[in-house]
Amino acid sequence: MSPDPVPRGGLFTSIFTTDAVAATTSDQAWLQAMLDVEAALARAEAGCGLMSSSLADEITASCQADNFDADAIGRAGRLGGNPVIPLVAELRQLVGPIAAPHVHAGTTSQDVLDTAMMLVARRTIAVSLDDLSRAIDASAALARTHRDTVEVARTLMQQALPSTFGLRAAGWLNALLDSYELLSRVDEVTLALQFGGAAGTLASLGDLGLAVRDALAGELSLVAPPLPWHADRLRVVDLGTALAMVAGASGKIARDVVLLAQTEIAEVSEPAADGRGASSTLPQKRNPVLAVTLLASSRRAALLAGVLLTSMDHELDRSTGGWQSEWLTMTELLRAAGGCIGLLGEILCGLEVDSARMAANLAGPGALVMAERVKTELAELVSASEADLIVGRAVRAATDGGRSFRDELMEACGSSGELSAHGLDLESRLDAWLDPSGYLGSAGLFVDRVLERHRAFVRGNGAGEEVDA
Repeated sequence: MSPDPVPRGGLFTSIFTTDAVAATTSDQAWLQAMLDVEAALARAEAGCGLMSSSLADEITASCQADNFDADAIGRAGRLGGNPVIPLVAELRQLVGPIAAPHVHAGTTSQDVLDTAMMLVARRTIAVSLDDLSRAIDASAALARTHRDTVEVARTLMQQALPSTFGLRAAGWLNALLDSYELLSRVDEVTLALQFGGAAGTLASLGDLGLAVRDALAGELSLVAPPLPWHADRLRVVDLGTALAMVAGASGKIARDVVLLAQTEIAEVSEPAADGRGASSTLPQKRNPVLAVTLLASSRRAALLAGVLLTSMDHELDRSTGGWQSEWLTMTELLRAAGGCIGLLGEILCGLEVDSARMAANLAGPGALVMAERVKTELAELVSASEADLIVGRAVRAATDGGRSFRDELMEACGSSGELSAHGLDLESRLDAWLDPSGYLGSAGLFVDRVLERHRAFVRGNGAGEEVDA
């Protein structure tokens, strides 16, 4: 069987994004967005007296993507360097000779493609905000349930101090709430109409240019900017970098899951499903494939945003390549970011947390993570240099030998003349100082503050009741 002459990318797209995002960024979705612009333009011009409402209705009725072959239009678009030219030609043929002169009147290819990009982005962001809301609620449930679940904090990949899994989940939650606000701002402020005609003056519309622009913006529910932005790509880059930032925030969480799911740590596991995480050769493995796939998409998102950043230097009033580089780039960026958000919701909604393993990992090195507290407490009884000496000696001995940190501390404290002079009951004091749950600082309060932010988010979005994990 011969291959499809125009590769569709489903082999990999299906892995790295969700079905919903794939649908809102598909060739058909782009085609429909361009046709939506043409239909809205006809209605706007009819409202301004430039054509009859019946002609606008005829044009609108023909602006259905199913009436066109996206692949054929793409191939025809090679001649003019964009797909709008052949699309408009086919649309004019479809509507007939009376309505044909009114199709695409007063506008240009970049107006249609830029505005279509805004529509595709809006429709995709709507899906992603729903997925993000799901991930937000799931991380809030984890933070609430595990507010006081003690877990070791790790810095530079080394055990550092006691913390809580609730604080870790609260950190995820806070970043996701920031991400939601970022995407919402872009949706409300950045996504704007592009309408300037051939050179940004709307000259062919005479003194009705601004009236048509305002009516068109209203038809499409897009911001009407002060002037066309053909060569000013800040809006595109703002959208692209926001998507990359949200993908990056999702990637941080996925990285945490990958690290915590390691065999030697095993504090969390991705939600189980038949065949998920299976190895083609190693039957014992349960790979964190959702997080791994998310990380791959997150990395791609950052590089795709870079393409948009390096394509901002458009020449004078219309670009020779910078604009053209955006179409596929933005499509892939929307898919990558949307895929990250969708995967993250799946991970967090079913994340399996092993609190017993967290406690075991914390106790495993013999309470060495409590060295800071012991040193701080000892410094209240002896000089700071003596406290450093005692704790340092005990840490080295516990690390090198077979005895616990507590036993080594007892010996080191017993050999300290400065400490012995106090006549303290060291055993009971050490038991208190080495208790991880007694050295969590403001962890619980931090969790509470972020959960309060989540409650405000729930109220603001009209969501249902909070649900525990």
